[in-house]
Amino acid sequence: MPPIYLDYNGTTPHDPEVIAAMRPFLESEFGNPSSSHWFGTNPREAVAKARGRVAELLGCTQREIFFTSGGTESNNHAIIGIARSMINKGRHIITSAFEHPAVLEVCRYLEKEGFDITRVPVGTDGLVDPAEIRAAIRPETILITIMHANNEVGTIQPIAEIAALARSRGIHLHTDAAQSVGKLSVKVDELGVDLLSVAGHKVYAPKGIGALYVRTGVRPEKFCHGAGQEMGWRAGTENVLEIVGLGKACEIAARDQKSNYAHMRMLRDRLQAGLGTGDRKIRLNGHPDRRLPNTLSLAFKGEDANRILDAIAPQVAASPGAACHSDSVAVSHVLTAMQVPQEWARGTIRFSVGKMTTTAEIDQAAAIVRGALS
Repeated sequence: MPPIYLDYNGTTPHDPEVIAAMRPFLESEFGNPSSSHWFGTNPREAVAKARGRVAELLGCTQREIFFTSGGTESNNHAIIGIARSMINKGRHIITSAFEHPAVLEVCRYLEKEGFDITRVPVGTDGLVDPAEIRAAIRPETILITIMHANNEVGTIQPIAEIAALARSRGIHLHTDAAQSVGKLSVKVDELGVDLLSVAGHKVYAPKGIGALYVRTGVRPEKFCHGAGQEMGWRAGTENVLEIVGLGKACEIAARDQKSNYAHMRMLRDRLQAGLGTGDRKIRLNGHPDRRLPNTLSLAFKGEDANRILDAIAPQVAASPGAACHSDSVAVSHVLTAMQVPQEWARGTIRFSVGKMTTTAEIDQAAAIVRGALS
């Protein structure tokens, strides 16, 4: 039997309903949605239907959604697109030291083009303080990009507060919502964001598909030039098969959000209790309350995360918080930003449950990890 899968923040399995929705576009509906003849009709309608489902989940209009190859491309398009379209106003961008590499590396690239990047710190609980954002704003600030929820420790950021700051200064706000969409209620008007990134493979859709929300009136520079697909935002023949999958996944996420949230939170808390976090040698990374319902980042004091994972690998799949080598330990930038001491950071493991995880699996996984530690 395969190991118990507790790495849903890494990627998710395909939902059976998603597979069923995609199947006709793998087997028979091969037409190009840009074609005017009969073979393009169903694919074109399917893309429009999927766009509507993504828009409904996010609480926006269909014309504010365009499809991408995933969360990384969405982040690139949002950040580089705004940077280049707003360059006459300024070259200053604010982000955090806590972001996914799909944001941090984009900002590092823009520095080479002459942009000035401010990386605000986070607290030991992983929260960005809006006061830090306020202090970092300058007259030439054009964009703030802060993730909605962290992929490693699950901390949920005060995006609505940051959005109010940005709006009052006429600054665009982008959020990477790859980890929060499908786990939380994510509505763009409630968050107040101008751009928001979605990754399909985090919501039980395929890898290689994503979406970017762009508020009406916001005009990032085009990322991909060509024949003008996706309302002119992103050229290239649409990936109909996976767009259909993402649309169906978003429909399911909207339908089951409350029940999935309760299920995942119950499992996460059960695993946390089962691993005995009252132990002085085990501690939680991230905010104890403001975190994703499925994410549990635990630090085992004085342990080596990779050794623990090697011991449980035949039975449990999870992720380390540090990359351990024979002569060094590379702690993740997230734990470093939170100032987690080395003796804790090197023993950090991220467990992330999903809607398909069962109570029996959680109890079994807790017993396996306890056995490995002892």
